[in-house]
Amino acid sequence: MRVGVLTGGGDCPGLNAVIRGIVRKGTQEYGYEFVGFRDGWRGPMEGDTVPLDIPAVRGILPRGGTILGSSRTNPFKENDGVRHIKETLAKEEIEALIAIGGEDTLGVAARLSGEHAVPCVGVPKTIDNDLSATDYTFGFDTAVGVATEAIDRLHTTAESHMRVLVVEVMGRHAGWIALHSGLAGGANVILIPEQRFDIEQVCRWIDSRFKVRYAPIVVVAEGAMPKDGQMVLKDDSTDSFGHVRLSGVGEWLAKEIESRTGKEARTTVLGHTQRGGTPSAFDRWLATRFGLHAIDAVRDGDFGKMVALRGTDIVRVPIAEATAKLKTVDPALYSEAGVFFG
Repeated sequence: MRVGVLTGGGDCPGLNAVIRGIVRKGTQEYGYEFVGFRDGWRGPMEGDTVPLDIPAVRGILPRGGTILGSSRTNPFKENDGVRHIKETLAKEEIEALIAIGGEDTLGVAARLSGEHAVPCVGVPKTIDNDLSATDYTFGFDTAVGVATEAIDRLHTTAESHMRVLVVEVMGRHAGWIALHSGLAGGANVILIPEQRFDIEQVCRWIDSRFKVRYAPIVVVAEGAMPKDGQMVLKDDSTDSFGHVRLSGVGEWLAKEIESRTGKEARTTVLGHTQRGGTPSAFDRWLATRFGLHAIDAVRDGDFGKMVALRGTDIVRVPIAEATAKLKTVDPALYSEAGVFFG
């Protein structure tokens, strides 16, 4: 059997560990051959391939990013995109395709599998941890670790100058990174997309910290919105999946805090540092297990499924179920953090 592998959407730590797990088990135990497609769905659309064998995946476990490259290409928005994919798979004699990605990449896989009979298996990847049907996605733990370390470092400089420091983290429309890193880093205010915030209340929390000679740290997710306002966008452009470019709420928030409280406020936007670098031990472990179970699904002919983490078990769920809605922060979970606000 010849199996295709691609990585799509935003890069994240752990992608190479998945590729390694797939190739090692598939080659050693099942005798499969592997073909890598470059740059997400662009690869099978344009026939851009790279050989994947055991030497090709040797030493990639601790590397960030992806040796296959990635993109946000949407074949359903390209002229004859699906037809080109099917032609490439036939030409390369690919009998199964493993798509490693988030909501958008797996959404394409779900449609290809369900509407066009393309045999796909999905692997969930996103630092945002917003895919339904899995407890965690790999990449999330590393992103939280990066954000937490940054918050730890910012505490000391904030205290030295007695200023407010606003830390903007990624997450799009889910507040998982903000909530986890904010709690772990001892932030005094955490703002997430799932709960619109009251800027006046934020300022009261900040004032209360200064009264006890403590410089506050505010962690804000890039998709967080004030009660009386709109989402802050980088610009009005969208990608091929219709997503706008988020970022800017941190700067907006710092200016509002400074003007309302009279206290100096600065912003740190962590941005793509959360995506880059060496994956954490947990992400290597999870990504490797996902790869091993994904190739098992191929062996079993269990297509249209995504491997997922439930507790400590890896299970299979329909890709369509996993991409049907975003997994967002439960209000009860967010309320737990409220004891540390102000």
